Amino acid sequence: MTSTETDALGVLRRVFGYDSFRGEQEAIVEHVIAGGDALVLMPTGGGKSLCYQIPSLVRPGVGVVVSPLIALMQDQVDALRALGVRAGFLNSTQDHQQRRETEQAFLAGELDLLYLAPERLRLESTTELLGRGKVALFAIDEAHCVSQWGHDFRPDYLALSELHERWPDIPRIALTATATKATHAEIASRLNLGEARHFVASFDRPNIQYRIAPKNNPQKQLLELLRTEHAGDAGIVYCLSRASVEKTAEFLSQNGIPAVPYHAGLDSRTRAKNQARFLREDGLVVVATIAFGMGIDKPDVRFVAHLDLPKSVEGYYQETGRAGRDGLPSTAWLAYGLQDVVQQRKMIETSEGDAAHRRRLSTHLDAMLALCETVECRRVQLLNYFGQQGEPCGNCDTCLAPPESWDGTVAAQKLLSTVYRLQHERRQKFGAGQVIDILLGKQTPKVQQHRHDELTVFGVGTELSEGEWRGVVRQLLAQGLLAVEGDYGTLVLTEASGDVLGRKREVRLRREPKREPKAARTAKKAAAAVEMPAEAAPVFERLRAWRGETAKNQGVPAYVIFHDATLRQIATERPSTLAGLGSVSGVGENKLAKYGEQILEVLGQ
Repeated sequence: MTSTETDALGVLRRVFGYDSFRGEQEAIVEHVIAGGDALVLMPTGGGKSLCYQIPSLVRPGVGVVVSPLIALMQDQVDALRALGVRAGFLNSTQDHQQRRETEQAFLAGELDLLYLAPERLRLESTTELLGRGKVALFAIDEAHCVSQWGHDFRPDYLALSELHERWPDIPRIALTATATKATHAEIASRLNLGEARHFVASFDRPNIQYRIAPKNNPQKQLLELLRTEHAGDAGIVYCLSRASVEKTAEFLSQNGIPAVPYHAGLDSRTRAKNQARFLREDGLVVVATIAFGMGIDKPDVRFVAHLDLPKSVEGYYQETGRAGRDGLPSTAWLAYGLQDVVQQRKMIETSEGDAAHRRRLSTHLDAMLALCETVECRRVQLLNYFGQQGEPCGNCDTCLAPPESWDGTVAAQKLLSTVYRLQHERRQKFGAGQVIDILLGKQTPKVQQHRHDELTVFGVGTELSEGEWRGVVRQLLAQGLLAVEGDYGTLVLTEASGDVLGRKREVRLRREPKREPKAARTAKKAAAAVEMPAEAAPVFERLRAWRGETAKNQGVPAYVIFHDATLRQIATERPSTLAGLGSVSGVGENKLAKYGEQILEVLGQ
């Protein structure tokens, strides 16, 4: 074992309280300590931060971390200081005196890590400051923000390519939790990391159970999920619009689930307050647009729910990855329906940008729809999207309650024929509701007004229910065999429709299971978690209460004190000495000295 390996492992044990590295961590840490550039793709909860924190502590100088997460820098620094790491940040939330103190600490070599927003790095005063001190490395966190067509593009990230030109001998490490091959290549190109070593960890998060449910009053479906499976748990609910965020947060609160809203329309003080509550309180639900979540380090988020269809698999993966960072069983639940497909297609049609941009958005949506409509394992489909192989997991809805696929060719022909006759015989266009009423032979006022009961297709679809026909429409839209246009979401044929009508193409459709599978808490491949015996549960609750009180007194999130996984192990093993407590995963030297006696006192009660 080299001295570098010894130093890195010593820091891991002494500071962070872990006995060994996970996955690619060790190789990445060694490479950066040796002065090499690195581009790291690693899932949320995979331990990305250690990949630059440990080299910053081993290499001479200060690790400079570029992060877009100004609202979270204080918490990130608090978490490091709790470990005994000398950390600071420079951003727009500080007054002149605070900035000056941090700058002086940097120049005096009294910091191990310094966090900066990319906007600040563009200031000449900042680059001049860095030039006067000793920099150990540059870490570019959330590196996917440099991708111009990604879901989190930040223009200031484009200037980070200049780091190499100004400091050619200082290693750079760029990290992200989500990137397709195209985004991966774009990060390398835009950040001038062509010569960097690339590390791509497995994107599999086996402790997360992926479930996609047919949308049927999604607020009530969500309430049922939280009451039956996640009572008292912290979680995130994503909605597409600000109005939906507000209504859902109010609905949950009225039904006894503590919930707060978060979206860009709220004033900054309210957003900061609600985010702080989510990070510091146990069991709070935040209902948000995608404006919320990047960089949220809260390890005990037990569920992430989507009430609207995400625009891309990358966005979906990153958002669901905020659940279960501690490796304990967690749920990723999505309610998905016909209106989602219509709405997303319409948004793409009216989006700004050229035809190439709209095609790119359509490609992202097609991949998301394929994930929703698959009859195969969700996890395998997700991994395939990121260019990785997987085996059926036994812990997603399609594995736990396999849906059937059925030959929907005749049904598709009937529906497409109805759209054709409306469009070409009557010169009319209608949405899904009217088309389905015609197929079912319903004598509605609208049918009678337009004399649609005279069409040859009137009443030819009574073998399927209204809900089943909506599923057919949804899946034909997903497969590109049908399209929507205009403000009213009217249905029109596509070039591919002709192959179905001409009997040149078979159409396979997904039949939803009668009941949604419940959580399988004992997933075969779930990440290693401490299974607590029944007698340890009261001890765990006492430790949680102590942690909550301690965190409140210090004004930091509870996880900054200890993660749930660490408290579970303490509750199970019940060490009686400081030495025994020090052997628990997640208890480093600083925390042992700071909290050891208090924990032994709680255990002795």
